Amino acid sequence: MDNLEELAEIFAKETDKRVIRKLFEELLTKAELEDLCKRWYLMKELYKGKPQRKIASEMEISLCKITRGSKILKQDNSEFLRILRELFDDQYHV
Repeated sequence: MDNLEELAEIFAKETDKRVIRKLFEELLTKAELEDLCKRWYLMKELYKGKPQRKIASEMEISLCKITRGSKILKQDNSEFLRILRELFDDQYHV
């Protein structure tokens, strides 16, 4: 089993959000955590339909990162797309 597979298994088994958050905080640097959170925010904003240039301006990030996220959301088998649908479709009536 490779390292990514082991980490996925650990996170999949854990049900306590506080423990998961602590694992993130212990595993990643502050900058890595901030980047991870920015990427999650970016995906949510794209899903809500916010224009890419507006996201880039507000978040002060490159269009390349935003384009990558946009491409992910266009894939039929995207896990991000599945999760965002579950979280927001009722709220945003997408």
